[in-house]
Amino acid sequence: MSAVSAGLLGALLLGGVVLVVAGLRRRAVAPARHGKPAGSLTDRLLPLLRAHGLRLGIGVIAGIGFAAVTGMTVMVLVVPIAVVGLPILLSAPPNRDVEMLEALDRWVRGLAATIPTGRSITDAIRVSARNAPAVLSGPLALLVARLDERWTAPEALRAMADELDSADADAVLAALALAAERGGTGATATLHALADSIQDRLKAQREIETERAKPRIVVRQVTVVTVAVLAVALLFGREFFAPYGTPVGQAILLSLLTLYVASLLMLRRMTMPRRRDRILRSLR
Repeated sequence: MSAVSAGLLGALLLGGVVLVVAGLRRRAVAPARHGKPAGSLTDRLLPLLRAHGLRLGIGVIAGIGFAAVTGMTVMVLVVPIAVVGLPILLSAPPNRDVEMLEALDRWVRGLAATIPTGRSITDAIRVSARNAPAVLSGPLALLVARLDERWTAPEALRAMADELDSADADAVLAALALAAERGGTGATATLHALADSIQDRLKAQREIETERAKPRIVVRQVTVVTVAVLAVALLFGREFFAPYGTPVGQAILLSLLTLYVASLLMLRRMTMPRRRDRILRSLR
């Protein structure tokens, strides 16, 4: 395999890894609303390149050194991909549900403490927007602006539900919309019941995350041990791995490593929380 071919393959494979990582992280990006386009592919890739640029550079240097020692030019591709990709594949995937539940719990408890002072639902929402959790601060600011523009409370809450795009947020906002239509009657009891329900769901989600983490920890340990053993064996047992130095052997090696990475991708997808169906949709 010539240096030019190795360079071309390296560019293609590294680009593929970046695209795979961007695809895995798309779930953490809120979808576009009201016809606004989502961020372009470049907008999603640039933060990834900034975050992992140093690691990628170290991987390229290590790959070149490894290829020079072992005589396997394929290591110019394998090592950078492993240095950048393995920590991402073996890390815990983001769980937006837990983050959203924690924010909703804090917000609902704040509303429940504000309403008994004589404020209406909409007034309590305006007050709560000043000290809202980070996840809710932007949507709450828009909610207050819509209320100030004479939107009805149910319409504004439905629009906020679309921005949050969360089944858990839908349950809270639907209850608030009903309470606002009733003029706040029973709102305090409703909010306390919602807070208790959110706490129960949050506890269940944390238990689920603990169980999901167990196979991931085992796979992480096995992968680290495997990579370390193979690296040492390639450096000090080059005669045993001599067949992989041929073009056919390197193609076989790439195929085996690709299958292993595919299995890690499958495991990661299996441990990611499933998206739940929403109950609220905007009427606009």
